[in-house]
Amino acid sequence: MVEDSEPDAVLVLEELRRAGYTPDFERVTTARAFLKALDSRKWDFIIADYSLPGFGGMPALSLLRERGLDLPFIIVSGTIGEDQAVAAMKSGAHDYLLKGKLARLAPAVERELRDARVRRERQEAEQDLRTSREQLRALAAHLLSVREEERKLIAREIHDELGQSLTGFKMDLAWIRHRLQPGDGEIDRQPLLDKINEMGTLIDGSANLIRKLCTELRPGILDDLGLVPAVEWQAREFQKRTGIECALKLEVAELNLDPERSTALFRIFQEILTNVARHAAADRVTADLRRTGDELILEVRDNGKGIEPARLSGEKSLGLLGMRERALLFGGQVFIEGKKGRGTTVTVTIPMLPSPAAPKTTKSAGPRSPRQPRIAR
Repeated sequence: MVEDSEPDAVLVLEELRRAGYTPDFERVTTARAFLKALDSRKWDFIIADYSLPGFGGMPALSLLRERGLDLPFIIVSGTIGEDQAVAAMKSGAHDYLLKGKLARLAPAVERELRDARVRRERQEAEQDLRTSREQLRALAAHLLSVREEERKLIAREIHDELGQSLTGFKMDLAWIRHRLQPGDGEIDRQPLLDKINEMGTLIDGSANLIRKLCTELRPGILDDLGLVPAVEWQAREFQKRTGIECALKLEVAELNLDPERSTALFRIFQEILTNVARHAAADRVTADLRRTGDELILEVRDNGKGIEPARLSGEKSLGLLGMRERALLFGGQVFIEGKKGRGTTVTVTIPMLPSPAAPKTTKSAGPRSPRQPRIAR
């Protein structure tokens, strides 16, 4: 409150109390005191007398705008002309009242607080939109980078492994051709047979490499057998590759799930395991896949160091953003909770499409023992 008259300040406060408010205020009379008050705490609105000796509503309004603060600013004055009122409103004041007509004060305060809340919510929504756009641009750039990196790795494997194998085939064929050239004596068959066996081994290695590349691009088990076997296979591969124990608790035997949802959930599971291997410093992971009503829920917990809250939406958390975007495409959500020294839990929920072929649930006549967790070995 910018006001030099204590009786006038009391009248303003009584009017607010009659309207049901409990004012927590600070009264200032100088520019220095006004700026100090602005820095001391967060205020809801400002009431200012239009003219004070050496200070007043208009100088206070200028200081407020210099600080870039959006606070409801109401001018209350004993005498103010129409031109002065118009100038004050053009300068950013939200309302003006005469001290002899304070009955308008409470409705004006209520309106300006409501408008300020709407402005704040709009600003937050605009900031969220800008942040989302920046994240999506960063994600798009990240996906392009990942795609190029995958292409580079595949090209390197093809060049180094398959290229070496094909060069070996060419050299072996040249060796065999040379041995089969017409000569003076009989051809020794055993070295030829040995060389053919070596070429067979080289062909087997090349075939295994091709299968490995195809599996890394998209595991055939996901298309052939579905999501549950693919999750089991991925858990085994993860445990074998990293040495981190991966325990599965699959409470769904068969899922009538469309390929798009299966792929999304499988890729999210892969990303979670990748993050565990890179960042968690864990030695055990537990994955729980279950169906609750019309939702499919995947919950993955590790016993690592726990994700820091700042990393949940940081600039480098593009993998987490990618998981959220995959789930969001199907109306799903991704929840991430980490506790320092107690690991991280990632919960993914994706709605399932209703299917007439889905088995009906029947009540059991007696208690049923829970299914034991399946551990990938």
